[in-house]
Amino acid sequence: MSIRFISSALALSAVCMLTACQSQDGEEEANKYKILETRSIQKLIPARVAERNVWATDVRAIMDELKIERNLVNTCSIIAVVDQESNFIADPMVPGLGKKAIKEMNERLTKKLGAKMAGYFDDMLQKYPTPDDNFLKRLEAVKTERELDQLYREMFAFYTKKYNVSLLAGAAKIIARQDLAEAFNPVRTLGSMQVNILYASENARSGGGINKLRDDLYTQYGGLYYGIHRLMVYPTHYDKAIYRFADYNSGMYSSRNASIQKAIAKLSGQKLALDGDLLSYDKDGDALAGKTDTENLLNDIFVQNALPLDADRIRKDLRKEKQESFEETATYLQIRQLYQEKFKQELPYAIMPEVVISGPKLSRDYNTNWFASRVNQRYTRCINNGKRMGFKLTSAT
Repeated sequence: MSIRFISSALALSAVCMLTACQSQDGEEEANKYKILETRSIQKLIPARVAERNVWATDVRAIMDELKIERNLVNTCSIIAVVDQESNFIADPMVPGLGKKAIKEMNERLTKKLGAKMAGYFDDMLQKYPTPDDNFLKRLEAVKTERELDQLYREMFAFYTKKYNVSLLAGAAKIIARQDLAEAFNPVRTLGSMQVNILYASENARSGGGINKLRDDLYTQYGGLYYGIHRLMVYPTHYDKAIYRFADYNSGMYSSRNASIQKAIAKLSGQKLALDGDLLSYDKDGDALAGKTDTENLLNDIFVQNALPLDADRIRKDLRKEKQESFEETATYLQIRQLYQEKFKQELPYAIMPEVVISGPKLSRDYNTNWFASRVNQRYTRCINNGKRMGFKLTSAT
């Protein structure tokens, strides 16, 4: 802030003192608009939520731990996803969860270990531990993911011991790199932000094994920690928060990658699923060797345009599709350039991925647009509430 020159030294001193105070107050005011404290976070959480102060305290602590700036955009992004996924309930209830889980477990057992072992499992459900208090009745009575998870562990321990499943020749090979019990656990997304157990295990904040990690996800702090990590701890250049919400549902950078797929489809004149996955992956998140339609069309485009990128280089670039650095690859840059040259317009950085959501916890199939749009509605309400409280927006997509 500039200060006018005044001839009197005393007056100058007084003015400087006053100006310094005003400058300090102004800085504090600016900081108030930028950084949210616990009390402000609490006010942004919907009033219907029980113990808003406790949730706000945890949100603040985790944002600080993960070095996420506590501005309005970041805070409202987190609040919107938590509210959509669980309405701020650490261990949410899921209607009919037990019955859906029975079907899921039977399908997995049949696929991995065969109909005979699945038959043993069905037999166990109806007869043990006792006919009057069997696992089937217990399953039908569960109401939350935690109850189902804990009952599943008890059931599988009984099952493996009773029917010697752990001694099956080849079972460990069939379920490569996985704990046998974990392979059949029907609960794959956990806690207040519904984080996939694979993502949590890859980013575990402490040791102790998979069951300890699952127990942590069912706590309020643990569910928030892994959900905030999954939502916020990766850089993007999105101009709208809704694309980050779409990514939360369909995978990191899926909104960006879906735009590349749309460009590939237009350049090739072929239809292409805009799911945001340029390669295909197994359940452990490892890229499969087989080429996707996206990769095949990419190879065709580069051959037809006589561009100096062979199939091996393209595959190497596509392996970076879950990273920000994909945007620096020759494949990404060349596709954007080809699109601009042919259609005389810039390729949008991101579009909404077209992914169907299904699973035992859902009453029907949905899609990513449905999820992202509903999160975005909650986000917009939160932002508007924050503006009424006097907080300004800062860019943080």
